[in-house]
Amino acid sequence: MNGTEGCSRQRVILYVRVSTRGQVRSGYSIAQQLEALREYAIRTGYEVLEEVTDLGVSGMSLERPGMDRVRGLVAAGGISAVVSQDLDRLAREPEHYHLLQHEFAAKGCRLEFLYDRGAADEDLSRHEWVKIAERTQRGKLRKAREGKISGGTRPNYGFRFNGARDGYEVDEATMRVVRRIFHMVGAERRTLNAVKRDLEAEKVPTPAGNRRWSTWVIRRFILDDVYKPHTYEKVAKLMTPEVAAWLDPDKRYGIWWYNRERWTSEQVSEVSCKGRVYRRSVKAVPKPKAEWIAVPVPDSGVPREVVDAAREVVLKNRSNSTRDDRFWELSGGVLRCGGCGWRMRTCVTRKAEKRYFYYACAKRREGREACPNRRSYRAEPLEAAVQRIVRDLLAGADEVRGGFDAMIRQARKGERGDPGVEARAWLERLAEADHMRAGYQEMTAKGLMTFDELTARLEQIESTREVALQELEAIGDRCEDVAGLERDRDDLVRTYVGSPPDGLEGLEAEERHRIYRMLRLEVLLGVDGGLTVSGIPGAKVLRAAGRDPGLGAT
Repeated sequence: MNGTEGCSRQRVILYVRVSTRGQVRSGYSIAQQLEALREYAIRTGYEVLEEVTDLGVSGMSLERPGMDRVRGLVAAGGISAVVSQDLDRLAREPEHYHLLQHEFAAKGCRLEFLYDRGAADEDLSRHEWVKIAERTQRGKLRKAREGKISGGTRPNYGFRFNGARDGYEVDEATMRVVRRIFHMVGAERRTLNAVKRDLEAEKVPTPAGNRRWSTWVIRRFILDDVYKPHTYEKVAKLMTPEVAAWLDPDKRYGIWWYNRERWTSEQVSEVSCKGRVYRRSVKAVPKPKAEWIAVPVPDSGVPREVVDAAREVVLKNRSNSTRDDRFWELSGGVLRCGGCGWRMRTCVTRKAEKRYFYYACAKRREGREACPNRRSYRAEPLEAAVQRIVRDLLAGADEVRGGFDAMIRQARKGERGDPGVEARAWLERLAEADHMRAGYQEMTAKGLMTFDELTARLEQIESTREVALQELEAIGDRCEDVAGLERDRDDLVRTYVGSPPDGLEGLEAEERHRIYRMLRLEVLLGVDGGLTVSGIPGAKVLRAAGRDPGLGAT
């Protein structure tokens, strides 16, 4: 924290800034910044002389009322530090930062940032994408702690957003389908495949509007706490006292969990019988339960005993990925069928009290058209073949690092240019929309515009704001993807690249699976038994092997 060890009662100024009036009205960013800075000042032993805020002011200029106040206080002397949460809360242009740094240093004052990431000595634009992701995540976390829905572009099936889009309402049309699913599994004790077939026979559309249901979607419904009714006492223990205060003690609530997983998304290419195709790969890494945030939602109307019975049925069906105390290191989408592109499922057979493990295409199990790849492949030799390929890949440190760097550059650039420039443009659109709203309201108050005209103009402004907010959230998501790539690159290069030739084989299956995920590895198993492995570096084909007689296809 910029050398604050051992300081005692130094006088500091806390500086906070937000760019748009919308952030000022919502209060999330201002409150979050102040809370973090106050905690830091207490923890460090600082005496806070003043908390200075700039509300709805761009960081592209130093001509801000709050910044003028800070510079005046520093010029008067006696200030040890100006503390801000992020460097770009203080200044977005490198020359502005260096100007303040020298100006304050002349008065014996330094600049401190809670999350500087070393940006003080480097070009700010290199770190702006990280700041966008951090601010987006911090705002979502605070909103969730206040008992409001945050993140996500689509409500859970059976619910719809309320008018403010920060909470749920029950959508009876779709919630009836959810209740029926729970009844079929919990009361009638039907299998997930039977439920799937009934829904498709009755032409009930999936949450995405498709015709075909998947058993994992039904399983996810049953295990999701958003549909399970909880008593007020149970819910209140999971919330802050402020959130629990506005709940009705006589009602039951579902729980919408936020911050359960870290999601990454990237475009990957695959080779299939139809040639090379491109798709979006979305992956989730679970977070510790202590980091989850509970948000109350309306009762789904599914009886508690039906939910418990349905979960008992589902949980008795053990997942193949860890079946028989074996971890399937190519499961979870790492291994795919070269004939149709579907994931390869795991299989176990027993003969004379001996177990045999196989991978096989899951497409025909889902009742779709036949896949030409109808063989089953022994797991052990197949996993060993992939280990050899990855071992050879990790032997080249420059190739791995270069591949990640190329992927990072591509992710940063995206489809619409630099995320910092793009974010500033959308923030300016938001500020302009707020300015126009105030102008129209003033014109209406003066009688220069009718209320009908005002309503029409406000609807247009709200539409613009909604688009801008969605785009800013998308930018934040892209920045989080880049941060994930950088973490995986550094972890791989530091720990595994250049390791001994037999180092990979000596790891646990779970650790190898984690390495494959970090490499964005995808293995296509062809009809002829050939392997085509793609992933970082550069999402290019790493190696295409002919049929391996050791795979044990049956």
